[in-house]
Amino acid sequence: MSYIEELQQLLTPKQVSTNETTLEQHGRDEGYHPLSLPDAVVFPASTEDVQKVVAFANERRIPLIPFGLGTSLEGHVIPYQGGISLDLSLMNKVLDVRPQDFLVKVQPGLTRTQLNKELKKHGLFFSVDPGADATLGGMAATNASGTTSVKYGIMRDQVKDLEVVLPDGKVIHTGGMAAKSSSGLHLNGLIVGSEGTLGVITELTLQVYGIPEAIMAGRATFPTVQAAVDAVTMIRTSGISIARMELVDARSIQQVNKINELHYAERPTLFLEFHGNEAGLKQDVAFAQEIVNDFGCEELQFELDTKAQAQLWEVRHNLAYAFIHGSPGRKMMVTDVSVPLTELAGAIQDTRAAIEKEDLDGAVLGHVGDGNYHALFMIDMKDEEEVARAKRLNEHIVHYALARGGTCTGEHGVGVGKAIYQRQEHGAAFEVMKAIKTALDPNGIMNPGKIFID
Repeated sequence: MSYIEELQQLLTPKQVSTNETTLEQHGRDEGYHPLSLPDAVVFPASTEDVQKVVAFANERRIPLIPFGLGTSLEGHVIPYQGGISLDLSLMNKVLDVRPQDFLVKVQPGLTRTQLNKELKKHGLFFSVDPGADATLGGMAATNASGTTSVKYGIMRDQVKDLEVVLPDGKVIHTGGMAAKSSSGLHLNGLIVGSEGTLGVITELTLQVYGIPEAIMAGRATFPTVQAAVDAVTMIRTSGISIARMELVDARSIQQVNKINELHYAERPTLFLEFHGNEAGLKQDVAFAQEIVNDFGCEELQFELDTKAQAQLWEVRHNLAYAFIHGSPGRKMMVTDVSVPLTELAGAIQDTRAAIEKEDLDGAVLGHVGDGNYHALFMIDMKDEEEVARAKRLNEHIVHYALARGGTCTGEHGVGVGKAIYQRQEHGAAFEVMKAIKTALDPNGIMNPGKIFID
């Protein structure tokens, strides 16, 4: 009897698939990394199901790769050593909402959009917005962040407790419901960002927030990237209640105009959003307007209407797709790094120059409020020389960030794409990380080949 037949007996036949289309769906993500198929895809419906599958895989030394929606960009969920893709999409319930504690308990297969739809009934929302409608388990696994991190923080800041199935099948909780704790090691921080290499997240308790009384969105164009970044720094130091601060370069705006039939000035542009009460918001917006004007703002547009705000942010969120749709036959390679704010303008300018030096079509954009930016470029994967130039560019961007006290990834995570930079970034601390991995997963079954390579 094959191990796949044993899995079908362990759960139910319909929970274990070897359908070719299903295997292909779980053999890729949204990045540029090559396809690799799992042996089978398993759909657990409960923590108990996950325990059974994990213990089974551990006993037989079978690779096990947790899978959410496959929206990752660095090959996190691609099973390069075969094995079991553990698809958690059936575990997608809101288990408990505690409005007065500003907490919600959910299963890992729930997406952030599904969660916010439920929370809206209570006047609450979940803050982390990575752009893609990712699953909350996947967002915790990669320590996702996004456009709102400048105000509300990243995924790690929202996680209060996790239920995790360890590689031996044991279930642990990593935190609790208290607002703070000084008790023991910070296991939440260990599991968040571990990308499925230490265990399988089966429940999350998350912090949520009250929906702001008023929201104002804006768009400001500048003559240079430096001017835009200087305006960002001043806004942050001013104490203004800013929730989003996104920078897109002139090439990005050019592509947005082309695909969406818009007429924005093709200049470095900040997309801004303010949260607060109506009285305070008016003061904040007026103050922000003074600041951006001091730094040479050429055009300023504010939107109070909800529909107009959604249209404004749709431009930012769909920027990657604007390049994809405008480059048929090409694949998007995207990288992200994060640097200290004082290094941000120089990093973005260096990246722009490097893209042009390599003669690639690409864009630079980012969550400039926290020093995180992205570079994306469209490449012909059949053209080996062009692929080599793109990889060289990716490497240049990472090395520039690391040399200035930054990190090789601000939010996308390590996966396979950034694994080669871990020792360079972390030094001796990387050996500590590897020791933790070995202690928890001595048989190396959990998402092998990710993060911990030499």
